[in-house]
Amino acid sequence: MAASVLGLAGAAAIVVPSLSAGASTAELVVDYACTGGVAQSGSGTVHLRTKVTIPTVVNVGEPLNVGWELNYRDVTRFGAPARLPKGGKIEVTGNIQLSGAWEGVLKPKGSVDQPEAMVKGSPLDLPKGISDFAHIDRAGTLKVTPRKLFVDFRPPASEDMVNDDDPAILYSDGWDDLNDQPSQNNDHHLDLHRTTSAGKWAQFTFTGTGVEYVAQKDQRAGPVDILIDGQPGSPPRIDPSKNDDGTTVNDANKGGQTLWRFRGLPYGEHKIEIRSVEDGKWTQLDAFRVITRELVNPPKEYRAECNLVSTPVSVNVTIGDPATEQPSSPSGSTSGDPSGPSNPSDSASPSTSSNPSGSVTSPLPGSPSATPSKSSGVAGGGSSPTPSDSKLTSVVILGSPTPTITTTITLPASTPTSPQVKVTPKGGAQTGEAPETSRASAAVLIGSGGAMVFGGVFSGVVLLRRRAAHANDRSRTV
Repeated sequence: MAASVLGLAGAAAIVVPSLSAGASTAELVVDYACTGGVAQSGSGTVHLRTKVTIPTVVNVGEPLNVGWELNYRDVTRFGAPARLPKGGKIEVTGNIQLSGAWEGVLKPKGSVDQPEAMVKGSPLDLPKGISDFAHIDRAGTLKVTPRKLFVDFRPPASEDMVNDDDPAILYSDGWDDLNDQPSQNNDHHLDLHRTTSAGKWAQFTFTGTGVEYVAQKDQRAGPVDILIDGQPGSPPRIDPSKNDDGTTVNDANKGGQTLWRFRGLPYGEHKIEIRSVEDGKWTQLDAFRVITRELVNPPKEYRAECNLVSTPVSVNVTIGDPATEQPSSPSGSTSGDPSGPSNPSDSASPSTSSNPSGSVTSPLPGSPSATPSKSSGVAGGGSSPTPSDSKLTSVVILGSPTPTITTTITLPASTPTSPQVKVTPKGGAQTGEAPETSRASAAVLIGSGGAMVFGGVFSGVVLLRRRAAHANDRSRTV
């Protein structure tokens, strides 16, 4: 079996249909309970059912890919943390613990945009899956254990108009709701709120990084005080009946005007409040524009943490190294080192190089015609040694102008009948091969010796016959 699943299932289902002898992946179905952040703004506690896919066998150099399929387990849902336009994004990050061959953490990630505008608590869509991979650089056994999940919400960069009649805007008494205003006034949604009494207020709680106050410029309008999060705004008072230089405007019912703005707030929940200052003067509200700049990171307060409902489960991954699984050389092949034995059996006992007739050849150190034979570095020599020829000399084949004599070796009494001579060439490539003797030279030497002996005997016989003839001649003379 290539992999094993470790741990107890508990309340989580463990599905491992591929954990057979030929398996390549394991699938773990694990349940989670999520709290805090967008879980708190949704159902309070959100239950997820996930399926983690982990390969059980990989090779060095291949990526270890881990995939995580996400689904809601029941009717519980993550909820939008605030009133927001469409385009908010759910981001899910997993945590995979690696141990065994090495220690580490994988963090699979995935995200999905929310397709609709949201109010606080609107159900949020989950990404269908998240994934990550690890680079494998050595063989071994790796234990892969799914841990926590983290769910973040990233609000969209946006400008969202909130009309004066939105339920999120709270009014004190003394305000009139004016609908069906002339289109030439350019009021947002052709309506607005108005008061002519001092000390009346309107409040709006929003989530973002800035806000704008939109209403009409009009000669009949009066000063308005503005507060942000209970503190005077900047500036703290504006007058829609005045130009920037303090002169009175010539406008009447010029709607859709941004009378005051503030940006650069830290992202989060804030409250804007407007207050009328003078009796008999118009204080009007057409809309608030909420600004959210693009955020580098999701707000920490929106993060939900998901913990395993069950005891953690693990999968063992076998990491192979193809480079170490090559077949070995045949036992009869030779090694690349000419100075040593070609296989272990060569070093265990001396070997001899033989000619086709089966006789052992002996090197002639001084013969220029000697040719190295194919041997494993040790060559045989002559016939069985006698006590007088038990001392052999290791010689160096002429590879330089002067031959070199090396160490003298004395054979013990138990030495095999074929004396061994180690041949070490000098000045050329080390081959470990012994030179062959020339049979023609040996035959010539034997023939020459025989001729010399025969000639000597014949000459002796002729000389004796001549001496005998000479003696006979002398006797006749006498």
